[in-house]
Amino acid sequence: MQIHIETSPIETVSVDALAVICFETEEKKEGERQAPAAADPAIAEQSGWLADLRASGEFTGKLYETATLHRPKGVAARRLVVAGGGKREKFSSVEVRRLAGTLVRSLKGKGVRSVALLLDTPNGDEYVAPAVEGAILGAWEPDTYKTDSKKNENQVEAFNVAVPGVAAQALQAAAERGRIVGEAQNFARNLINEPANKLTPEELANRAKSMAKEAGLESEVLDQRALAELGMGALLGVAQGSSNPPVFIVLRYRPAGYQGKDHLAFVGKGVTFDTGGVSIKPSDGMEKMKYDMSGAAAAIGAMQAIARLKPPIPVTAYVPAVENMVSGNAQRPGDIVTTLAGKTVEVLNTDAEGRLILADAITYANRNGATHIVDAATLTGAITVALGHYNVGAFTNNEEFLERFLKVAKAAGEKTWQMPMDEEYKEYLKSAFADLPNIGGRYAGSITAAWFLREFADPTPWVHLDIAGTAWIDDGKSWLSKGPTGVAVRSFVELALDWNRIPGLAD
Repeated sequence: MQIHIETSPIETVSVDALAVICFETEEKKEGERQAPAAADPAIAEQSGWLADLRASGEFTGKLYETATLHRPKGVAARRLVVAGGGKREKFSSVEVRRLAGTLVRSLKGKGVRSVALLLDTPNGDEYVAPAVEGAILGAWEPDTYKTDSKKNENQVEAFNVAVPGVAAQALQAAAERGRIVGEAQNFARNLINEPANKLTPEELANRAKSMAKEAGLESEVLDQRALAELGMGALLGVAQGSSNPPVFIVLRYRPAGYQGKDHLAFVGKGVTFDTGGVSIKPSDGMEKMKYDMSGAAAAIGAMQAIARLKPPIPVTAYVPAVENMVSGNAQRPGDIVTTLAGKTVEVLNTDAEGRLILADAITYANRNGATHIVDAATLTGAITVALGHYNVGAFTNNEEFLERFLKVAKAAGEKTWQMPMDEEYKEYLKSAFADLPNIGGRYAGSITAAWFLREFADPTPWVHLDIAGTAWIDDGKSWLSKGPTGVAVRSFVELALDWNRIPGLAD
């Protein structure tokens, strides 16, 4: 998709569809005049049309509603689209991103090749990057393997962000940032969307290396022999049931001339398919378990954007990649494995495999100089029970670091909610036969999983993101297709970019 900044008078912009944001009509107080719902000159001559839409209830200004007028008067655009912005006082970059995605998704397939979104608001310049991200995300579809020859016809080819009266050069950097981040998130979604017969651990490594070469990152892939020599017994235990060997992917970004001490690490769970192992999952819904490497995809996708945006801090991504399969060689409940850290773990449930591979990955990140660690993993069904599909669950051993992370996640438009890590929850993790069990019983499953990981993260400041409920949507939204979301990519990138602007994190 081509991205353009348009600063000409809006009535002169020649596109297939010009979109204008209209808010819900605000109730007037006694003695006050009713403020116009939309006073932009682009729709001034269409005010009767808009009034009729509101009167009939066909368009109320509620979030993500759209209505289209063909051949509007007074503008060069061939269509005028009014897009609902909801309540004006609650409107933010989150709504801008989603509105842009809604426009692209609702207009493609209707002969619309070019779209312009008017951001004629006091925050117009701040909304440029989110608008571009939303358009790029909205254009993505999960239909890679469909053979319909017409599936790529009538796509939106150009997205224009219209901010009249502002120098285009001042907005180019924001538009470029939005394009880079949006493309990185779609890169992650493409990885997640791949079926497991196409994306094995080794193929994931190949794609990560290819991306790294193109983007200018350092890359390293540790094979099964190297992992055994290092002593990653927890990772190898998970992988032993599969004929596809495990790998450990490392991607490194180093800013030129960096003299500081901080070193940010992203760790992503990379289970390319999860049967549950001997503790096998129910067959209903198991096909979705290709998404169990969403954390890995987020880390890899974020590194693509980081390489291009060049934040001020060194960043390394660590991705343990395995298949969790059932075979005569598969790990059994009751097995005891020795982690890279030297701690022993009693495997009570082979479907609690993500924390095992992350334990070795977090230890490896610590040994290789990480001063701050954020991991992302589709780790527990319990987090979906607790938070549904709307918030990422966040856990930490360092309140200050988490507070900073929550700020950048909010700026990135990724809803994240802090979960408790009280010492009492650690009491659920008891084993008579090893240092730790890999599960803690039926209660507080996402919290005990986080406590397990904390045993390997301490004392390094660490944030754990449980994205099991947010990495995939079964029902598409007006702004996003069904399937993988690429969640955590934007938060990862925002954290790295804003490092020196976050008090307490810079050297």
